[in-house]
Amino acid sequence: MKKVLFLMIALAAAAFGAEEAVVNETLKAYSMIAAGVGLGLAALGGAIGMGSTAAATIAGTARNPGLGGKLMTTMFIALAMIEAQVIYTLVIALIALYANPYLAA
Repeated sequence: MKKVLFLMIALAAAAFGAEEAVVNETLKAYSMIAAGVGLGLAALGGAIGMGSTAAATIAGTARNPGLGGKLMTTMFIALAMIEAQVIYTLVIALIALYANPYLAA
């Protein structure tokens, strides 16, 4: 814990002592890392959600084939909502990359 605290203080001192151009470049680099990690996590979560949705729909159709059409409709709505969350993450990542509000003008 002491090492983490020391590292945070050292990085804060370097950030406050850096010139504006260095800070801007550092923020751009961290924005790229954050965008990549965020998109990766969103895609992972979306894939897990879509897989479990499809598995539940297949299991429900296997149990009661007469409800297959209703289950498919519900599944497509659920998949659209899951995919919308991933698209929202993409939009936020693009904002962080190209219209970063934290960069000095």
